[in-house]
Amino acid sequence: MKVFVDSSRCQGHTLCSMIAPDSFELSDIDGTSSPVNEVVPPDQEAAVREAAQSCPEQAISIEE
Repeated sequence: MKVFVDSSRCQGHTLCSMIAPDSFELSDIDGTSSPVNEVVPPDQEAAVREAAQSCPEQAISIEE
């Protein structure tokens, strides 16, 4: 599975990094998120799915 963050939609709510801290990193400048790795390790897939569903801006997309 792969994960992507649409930087034009992300508003830096930080929920993704709270839910899946090993999969998302936050910018020191504006707090926006980006994936640590595009390819999600199997043990982090459930947390990444939850993070995508929890994003208020729907900025996170998943490709199976």
